[in-house]
Amino acid sequence: MFAFTAKKINNAFALGLIAFGLSTSVSSFAATTGQECKILVMGDSLSAAYGLPKEQGWVALMEVRLAEKFPHCKVVNASVSGETTAGGKTRLPALLKQHQPTHMILELGANDGLRGLSLDTMKDNLTNMLVTARRNGAQAVLIGMQIPSNYGPAYARRFGDTFPEVARKQKVPLVPFMLEGFALDPTAFQADGIHPNAGAQPKILENIWPTFSATLK
Repeated sequence: MFAFTAKKINNAFALGLIAFGLSTSVSSFAATTGQECKILVMGDSLSAAYGLPKEQGWVALMEVRLAEKFPHCKVVNASVSGETTAGGKTRLPALLKQHQPTHMILELGANDGLRGLSLDTMKDNLTNMLVTARRNGAQAVLIGMQIPSNYGPAYARRFGDTFPEVARKQKVPLVPFMLEGFALDPTAFQADGIHPNAGAQPKILENIWPTFSATLK
């Protein structure tokens, strides 16, 4: 979980997440190739359904949609509250070996920013994870992030710019803003003012789905 209170982080705080504007696909990867697809979600508390029953989180909601539209796709949610890019980089090789995913959703970096960690290191970690996933045969989608300007305008700007830069260089789809459409709505968040509540989880899925589902062709 994030180690910051709502008093320290305003509700305009925007965590952004993974997207080139790709269209929604309704044709199943499994149906067209006859192969199973397995999706590894590497995230932090935003993808681990922090503060909610897991079945209410956006990843669980995605599983329900996949069962309807891409029935041969399975999900492994390896998200951990409080995870940084360094932690994800350390855990990823074993997860790839164990689960052998065909796809990966990478939603990490928010905790790096909230802790004021090195942005150069964060960029290197994200790049490493995308390269490692590719070498292991997984198509990755990157979720970009933003932090509020009270962390310093220069730092916040550099932080937000890191994700599209990495996505562009690694040629992976980017969802620029996970919380599009409700980031400034305090009623969409839990009491901490940081984590989206149950009502916001379907909105998160709608923000991610068009970009991600296009990779399942």
